Amino acid sequence: MKKTVLFTAALFAGSVAFAQTGEITSNRGENWLSQDGDWAITFDAAPLLNYAGNLFNNGNNNGVMSMNNLISSRGYQYMAGGDGAGLGIGGVVIGGKKLIDANTAYRGQVRLGFGSHKETDLVNDVTSTTNPPAQVDDVTKYNYMGIDLGVGLEKRVGSTRVVGVYGAMFDIGFGSAKKTMEYGNALSANNPGTRNTEEKMGSTMGLGLRAFAGVEWFCAPKISLGAEYTWGVTMSSKGHTTTTQETFDGASNSVTSTSTDGGTKTNDFGIDTGVSGASIGVNFYFQ
Repeated sequence: MKKTVLFTAALFAGSVAFAQTGEITSNRGENWLSQDGDWAITFDAAPLLNYAGNLFNNGNNNGVMSMNNLISSRGYQYMAGGDGAGLGIGGVVIGGKKLIDANTAYRGQVRLGFGSHKETDLVNDVTSTTNPPAQVDDVTKYNYMGIDLGVGLEKRVGSTRVVGVYGAMFDIGFGSAKKTMEYGNALSANNPGTRNTEEKMGSTMGLGLRAFAGVEWFCAPKISLGAEYTWGVTMSSKGHTTTTQETFDGASNSVTSTSTDGGTKTNDFGIDTGVSGASIGVNFYFQ
């Protein structure tokens, strides 16, 4: 009986200590959960999950995207006006946390995207007298920029391997893109006409304020998988496109350049849940 009482008392004391400290350790004594003062880096887990899924379904999409393809596709999206300001939509965002106590953390996220893409086409030289004619280069260049910054406050609930999280984030994003054309054949009396030399997309800007709620599951010491849903307000605007053209003026036997604004100026407002449902991230905690 005495042993039973002592064992029960020990269990009670252990449970009280756990409730007070909220500590869970591995077999090697490693602290499993995040602690006050910890920093965390958060990565989007979707590419890893897609990669793992394709390993089991014989998918062909496991190749790593080359930098040239990434820049090209991103640049084209900006030129088409489909990507707008950042706000984490369509781009890879890196996030971080700073735990200020057991139940509260500051959040931050950043996306800095810059890139260029160049295409060179061979065309006949209009001044060539050879057969076949000599060729010159027509060069098209794309440049884009996308910046997204976000800050927020996170509240945490629970002291087991499954922790509930909720809070709010504020985001601001900027984007721009430009397309330039360089021609191997200069405009002249033998090569008159009008052609575009530059298309500068209207700058984009976006603001977002969103609430989030979800869970973190600590799958290893100081490593967790997180899943969250968001709901909030987004506003964005995109300006007119400025097009620069050069024209051969036969009367003055010279080339003139003009710039005009065109295209559609857009302003968007929305209140909705996250565009892609739940977001899944991997969190790495360290002191």
